[in-house]
Amino acid sequence: MRRQAVLVLLTAALAGPALATEVAPPRDALSMAASATIEVPYDLMAVTLSTTREGSDAAALQSQLRQAVDTALAEARRAARAGQVDVRTGAFSLGPRYSSKGQLSGWSGQAELVLEGRDMSAIAQLASRLSTLTVARVGYSLARETREKAEAEASAQAIARFRARASDYARLFGYSSYSVREVNIGGDAPIQPMFKARAMTATAGDESLPVEAGRATVTVNVNGSVVMTR
Repeated sequence: MRRQAVLVLLTAALAGPALATEVAPPRDALSMAASATIEVPYDLMAVTLSTTREGSDAAALQSQLRQAVDTALAEARRAARAGQVDVRTGAFSLGPRYSSKGQLSGWSGQAELVLEGRDMSAIAQLASRLSTLTVARVGYSLARETREKAEAEASAQAIARFRARASDYARLFGYSSYSVREVNIGGDAPIQPMFKARAMTATAGDESLPVEAGRATVTVNVNGSVVMTR
């Protein structure tokens, strides 16, 4: 029993300093939040083109998919311009198909080619000329420098609103000023719209894809607390 009592006293002695270092929140602390949103036009476009094939011979099917992509890739490379019209291959898949009885009935495969960049009109026109593939998806996004510039502008506005609110609230509560106790700044990533396009192939007389990028919203949130002073 005596040994247990010694251990209890020792534990309390060790815990005492740690408990003493805990500081209670200031009595005059005020938690608050502010935000700002900036709208900017989407400046990047991505068009995914694909082809789907089915057959009984996996090797022949793979060769057909590759040929369709290679033909489109050769033409796309001639129109490519770094940053404006970039070209890359997308997903390539090949898998078995089974009958209702669980027996192998054939193979199906899909291959993709992606066009992306700033020149939306050129991308849309190029997509309409690639006759071996069909348009599967169209998406829009922001370039990194565009997003960073919008985030910087939104951050400045959100911080200014936070400071203004802190000053107003302090005055309304009968205080003359405030000091920032804690602050956190975060943003909401803009949602990238992605549209499925109806399956279509292009002929020489077809018009290019319609392009309407729209605008993105970039939001920055400021959360924190201040200490009001007299």
